[in-house]
Amino acid sequence: MTRPSDDLDALIGELNAAGEGSTIGGSSQVEDWLAAVVQRNGSDLLLVAGSAPMLRIDGRLSPVAGGVLDGDDIAALMVPLLPPHAARQFHTSGIADASLRIPSVGRFRVNLHHERGRAAAAIRVLPARVPTIADLNLPPEIEQLSGLNRGLVLIGGATGSGKTTTLAALVDAINRRDARHIITVEDPIEYEHTHHAGLVEQVEVGVDAPDFPTALRAAVRQAPDILVIGEMRDPESMRIALSAAETGHLVFSSLHATDVAGAIGRICDSFPDERQNTIRQEVSLALSAIVTQWLVPRIGGGRVPAVEVLRVGYGARQHIRKNALQHLHQEITITRKHGSITLEESLVRLVRAGTITKADAVQRAGHQDEIEQLLA
Repeated sequence: MTRPSDDLDALIGELNAAGEGSTIGGSSQVEDWLAAVVQRNGSDLLLVAGSAPMLRIDGRLSPVAGGVLDGDDIAALMVPLLPPHAARQFHTSGIADASLRIPSVGRFRVNLHHERGRAAAAIRVLPARVPTIADLNLPPEIEQLSGLNRGLVLIGGATGSGKTTTLAALVDAINRRDARHIITVEDPIEYEHTHHAGLVEQVEVGVDAPDFPTALRAAVRQAPDILVIGEMRDPESMRIALSAAETGHLVFSSLHATDVAGAIGRICDSFPDERQNTIRQEVSLALSAIVTQWLVPRIGGGRVPAVEVLRVGYGARQHIRKNALQHLHQEITITRKHGSITLEESLVRLVRAGTITKADAVQRAGHQDEIEQLLA
């Protein structure tokens, strides 16, 4: 099974000759592991040197019997499964992201990288169909966002919190209801949309465009009604997103942030100090809503999202301009009638519905005393 890392050039050559999506050597073992993840309704397969392969089931890791892998094992197993552009990227930069389709098993998102000089991989299961907002048990405040006409909507959360899935569900709701032109820019494409009432174009970075800024600059010239940015990663992408939202487009994007203040701070802090005031002004004008979400253990198994939503109005815009982000939590409570909801309110709804335990709600709440007050 082991093939030295020095042979990666040969592996890439074999892959290019065989064509995208083919398998070489021991890659069928990865397919068996991924089939096990799918059969057990898991979310991830993790391959790390010095450990057995790990499946993530309901947020918990479970080892696969069959021995410990080393870095060369992982490289030899994974590189043949990558599409050619991702295999080249891994060989030149040591890290690669790609989508992977295995017939009769499913679609997956692959991140192949290095840790301590050894190859490692994180492979996420992608559902065969786009989930609906109801499938995800998201509150009505999320569905209301699909009815917006313009502005920037940010979906924040930690890694693995379901941001991309929520984005896909919102796109699907719009696509099924409205005759609108939707362009997504993703790295890689995770959910494949079909055309319904709307028209959906999906651009994959590395395949259809060299990078996010290039793809976004092209997308705004392609007459979109809605622009979906898989993740805000750099100042240039953020600048284009803000500009598109200010000029009348509806823009959805995700970023790593665990509360609404952190989401705004994440954007502003990406720019030089001398531009901070200008960026805060642009953000305050462009934003329509900020969502942050967490996955909470469901009673009986699985996980369910708890969310916080800020619908941005006059008060929030003033706080953003003045960099008084500490007041945004209060602003959520003030704008409930416009579709805002605090995390604590979302958690309490789940407790009252018998979906999660009170202990889990208290553990995840940012303001734990509010849980007790709301339940009382």
